[in-house]
Amino acid sequence: MRSIFHLAFNVRDLDEARRFYGGRLGCAEGRSTGTWVDFDFFGHQISLHLGEPFATARTGHVGDVMVPMPHLGLILELPDWQALAERLEAAGTEFVLKPQVRFEGQPGEQWTMFFCDPSGNPIEVKGFRSLDTVYAS
Repeated sequence: MRSIFHLAFNVRDLDEARRFYGGRLGCAEGRSTGTWVDFDFFGHQISLHLGEPFATARTGHVGDVMVPMPHLGLILELPDWQALAERLEAAGTEFVLKPQVRFEGQPGEQWTMFFCDPSGNPIEVKGFRSLDTVYAS
């Protein structure tokens, strides 16, 4: 069975969201109206609607850092993750958790970074050498 994940959530400003998701993250824009816009979020569909973003709180433990919960996540193969991390760093992105490796040398070794969109919606992007190891324990 092949599927594409869909998530709809609120943003405060569609033009600002377009600059962030389309420009900074490089996501292709899809359909839109005056109140929402779709993006191809790395092969999945997100629909951004005008409204108040969901409440988040830094209650998730990632190492010694408390990260925002809930959050949207994405897993990339390591070269794509590294390219995105470099693009975000070059654009002056403010990170909740700067790009780094965790569980180094262990099953499930992964690279991670957390940041928020302009409306404060938190996003985590993980990188793996092989997507076959995502569920390794």
